Amino acid sequence: MKYGIVAFPSKQVQDFANSYRMRYDSHYAQLPPHITLRSEVETDEAGLKAVADQLLEITKNAQAFDISIPKVGTFKPINNVIYLKVDASEPLYDLNKSLHIDALGGAAEYQYVPHITLAQGITADELDDIYGQLQMTAIDFKETIDRIHLLYQLENGSWTVFETYRLQGTE
Repeated sequence: MKYGIVAFPSKQVQDFANSYRMRYDSHYAQLPPHITLRSEVETDEAGLKAVADQLLEITKNAQAFDISIPKVGTFKPINNVIYLKVDASEPLYDLNKSLHIDALGGAAEYQYVPHITLAQGITADELDDIYGQLQMTAIDFKETIDRIHLLYQLENGSWTVFETYRLQGTE
C-alpha cells in the first residue's frame, strides 16, 4: 500500500480549486485539494503504523503555519500542471524537512514547492489556455494550517485519511 502526508486547506480554497479540478485534474475523484507534505511511499500495514507513531512524535514539536495563496503557477515545461502557489511561513518548510527522514521513506526526490494542484493530465494547448485565464483571476487566500493528515491509498486508487495530527509546537 502507499501512504502520503498532506495538509488540507479551508473549504473556501477547496471549493475554488475544485471548480477547476473537476474539469482539468485527472486525479479529481481520488483526493480533495491539498498541499503535499510527503509524497507517496510504498509500505505495508506494520509500516503504516510505524509512520503513524513517528508522526505523533514529529507533530508534538511542529508549529502551525500561515499560508497565503496569491496566484497560480505551472510546472511547464517539465509537467503540464497548473497549481495555486502557496507562500508559507518557515514552519511549513521545517515540517516538510522533518517528514523526509529515513524512517518515513528518505530524502525528497525534488525541491519542495508548496502548491495546490488545479490541473494535470492536460495537453500543452489546454495548459496555455487555462493558465492564461487564471492569471487574470483575482486570487488572494490567507489562512493558518494547524493539522496534517496521514493518508493511504485504497485499491481503487483513491486516498483516505488514516490519522489526523494537530501541530502542537510553540514558537
